[in-house]
Amino acid sequence: MDGVVLALSARDLEPDDLAACTWSGSALHLDSVAAQLARARLGAVDYLAICPPSGLPVAIGGVDYSVREGAGTLWQLAVHPALQSCGIGSFLIGAAEQRIRSRGLGWAELAVEESNPRARALYERLGYVAYDRRPDGWDELAPDGSVRRYETMCTVLRKQLA
Repeated sequence: MDGVVLALSARDLEPDDLAACTWSGSALHLDSVAAQLARARLGAVDYLAICPPSGLPVAIGGVDYSVREGAGTLWQLAVHPALQSCGIGSFLIGAAEQRIRSRGLGWAELAVEESNPRARALYERLGYVAYDRRPDGWDELAPDGSVRRYETMCTVLRKQLA
């Protein structure tokens, strides 16, 4: 039996898309994404939407060009939970790498939480190599609705783009 094949495309995430991206995180997270879209209009970042023919995002993620000279840093990568392990994350990363190449940059980098071995395995399968560790953190909504700081340790990986 053959599986379902989806035709996917990559495009810029638009502010109007955010209402359809509640699967990617809390309202606080979506506020952060909205702020990044303002940076995208200035060319400092790319923020991608991966869509099937319906045009609704099933994966989103950013590329920041200001973190490390000569590299694009992938961050806030998310695939709709019901569609994980279908190759959509690989498609998203490939689209992000193409954006990095189109700017003439030679490296892609990303950080993955050490508590997320499944994501790290994907990145390594796509050619990323670990080269550093660093703490990271961000604000998140607590169950009671308050904002708290989430702290974690991440492995930093990079890939040379030919």
